[in-house]
Amino acid sequence: MRHFFRLCLSLSLIVTGLALPLHAQNFSPAIKINEQVVTKYELDQRVAMLRLFRAPGDPATIAVDQLIDDRLRLQAAKELGITPSEDAIAAGMEEFANRANLSTEQFLQALQQGGIAPETFRDFVRAGVAWREVVRAKFGPRINISEQEIDRALASGGASGSAVEVLMSEIFLPVTPGNEAEVRALAERIRRGSASGFAAAARENSSAPSAGAGGRVNWVPASNLSPQLRSVILGLRPGQISEPVEMDGQIALFLLREVKESKSRAPNYSAVEYAAYYMAGGRSAATLAQAAKVKARVDTCDDLYGVAKGQPDEVLERGVKTPNEVPADIALELAKLDAGEVSTALTRSNGQTLVFLMLCGRNFDSSAAVSREGVALDIQNRRLSSYSEGYLQQLRSEARITRR
Repeated sequence: MRHFFRLCLSLSLIVTGLALPLHAQNFSPAIKINEQVVTKYELDQRVAMLRLFRAPGDPATIAVDQLIDDRLRLQAAKELGITPSEDAIAAGMEEFANRANLSTEQFLQALQQGGIAPETFRDFVRAGVAWREVVRAKFGPRINISEQEIDRALASGGASGSAVEVLMSEIFLPVTPGNEAEVRALAERIRRGSASGFAAAARENSSAPSAGAGGRVNWVPASNLSPQLRSVILGLRPGQISEPVEMDGQIALFLLREVKESKSRAPNYSAVEYAAYYMAGGRSAATLAQAAKVKARVDTCDDLYGVAKGQPDEVLERGVKTPNEVPADIALELAKLDAGEVSTALTRSNGQTLVFLMLCGRNFDSSAAVSREGVALDIQNRRLSSYSEGYLQQLRSEARITRR
């Protein structure tokens, strides 16, 4: 929880312009969706919230898309006579806050430290709750799952289907207060460039250890990635470069090179346990040499307690987190590791601190396949998700959307 509040405090510096008196806020129209308006204030607030949530991709672009979709969701709910109850909205807010191990009140306080109004978070949740009710009302009656479908899913290891692995390349560009504009411009040039030029850009600009290999990363199971990163990577076509993704003081880009499926069931992890040992000196030769000595000494995460003995508590961080709770850059590195393996690819404090990252283990969640009811629910949810995406695309194609 202390880490979450420190994150909010640091990001509040980014969004200081939002913590202004009400009369100083810009409520002029920014987007019009059919007959409804999104103000510049709402847009600024959503951008700030996405940054606080460490959402992958460009916050400004994602904020526009999300707010357009939210308006369309609420318009669809209104047409069906659906109005989310206050209890349902409160439950949605509580569920979201619990992902950060906070109460709703604590979560709202953290948001306010970042200049984000409680109403911004409430509106975000309200649109999601309304849409869930729309999808269930509109498409729920259409879904009939046969006993044969459940049998086939159980025979193949559950409803999750085949395992997907991705072959990708990465570029990490460190951001400092003095070079942010330059780095963002460079990221855009790389994104608009060719897949063949990605390797050269990685060798020349990337701060990741993979830079020497042109940013190439070995095959990674998509299930190992955090949900946010998985959506970014699997949203690409082979040969396509992602939008810039903000990751703890760096901007990352990813090139999807290839996707493959295996016949085995994709594992579903309910939690990831890892340890991060923070070493002063960044990626200097001396610190990397020290990290190599530490690596030779440790076989499990428990061994790191001996390494950190006598040092301040904050140099060693260890915990069990759900995939949604793991910071995006750490999640990406953990995805490449098996239990007991180590990464020294990350830094903190503007490159002044090396992160000695060790995967302790992953907790496998087989709850969706332990009963026929669980498998049926999994199949139903996947079908509802497919209907939901298709319906939202339809609403977007039919909407009158103008930018001011």
